[in-house]
Amino acid sequence: MKLLAFETATEACSVALWDDGCVLHRSEIAPRRHAELALPWAEALLAEAGIARRQLDAVAVSRGPGAFTGVRLGIALVQGVALALDRPVVAVSTLAVLAMRAGAGEGAHVLAAIDARMGEVYRAAFAMRADGPEAMSDERVGAPDTVELPGTGAAWSGVGTGFGVADGVLAARLGASPARIDATALPQAADLAALAAAAFARGEAVAPERVEPAYLRNDVALTLAEQQARRAAR
Repeated sequence: MKLLAFETATEACSVALWDDGCVLHRSEIAPRRHAELALPWAEALLAEAGIARRQLDAVAVSRGPGAFTGVRLGIALVQGVALALDRPVVAVSTLAVLAMRAGAGEGAHVLAAIDARMGEVYRAAFAMRADGPEAMSDERVGAPDTVELPGTGAAWSGVGTGFGVADGVLAARLGASPARIDATALPQAADLAALAAAAFARGEAVAPERVEPAYLRNDVALTLAEQQARRAAR
């Protein structure tokens, strides 16, 4: 199974090529350069592997939540590639991709969180399974001190830039002694490719036009002042 994966939902831009379990990967923290880097990297990975574009079985994308422009770019880019090649798309939660960065073993619980700016975080809880993270909660956006963990008695790991928001408030939600917290981790296309390959095997690929972004915020197009006014009115 051959799959090309694009992760552009945060300041990290990355592309990966999955070839029957072997992964080639390029990544760089490159704010505002995703559109410049993604496609040339994809072509370079295909050339390195000696794989023609027509040999690809699918294209994968991190569907959000994340930076509005990054999520929108990733969806548009992958739709264009998939339509040109007449291939399906596998869309994976950015938070699920991020959860893979925790390095937690099977059965572990992970809270993945991305800095959503304006004092808020995108977050979701996961139980780690053999084939990847299994959602334990809905994806949500809000202040770190509003986070409630599902279940009781389990040790949690935390991963993602959301743990650097509001002086580490989110870390306190994991309890007195969390297993591990990595507040610098960003989602990577190598993890996306592995999750997408498993999803493809389960029959979860869709037509390019059916791919939907997960913004979570309904007010992404409002100005900062308008967003602040809306939150104050809630």
